Amino acid sequence: MPYQVHIDERVCNGHGNCIVAAPHLFDLDPETNIAAVQSGRVTDDDGPALVEAEADCPARAISFRRT
Repeated sequence: MPYQVHIDERVCNGHGNCIVAAPHLFDLDPETNIAAVQSGRVTDDDGPALVEAEADCPARAISFRRT
């Protein structure tokens, strides 16, 4: 996995901006309304979408790093 993605569940408010930026990478948990990374590989091609999702998160709950 070229990227490790972390969502801080303590600050995520479920705005869904990450899903707009990268619908193939993020989901909202229907029970908690907290964002979650979809299972599967986060590839090199996903870098721009991760940057956009991180920047668009009003709670600043998303972070990622290259692995």
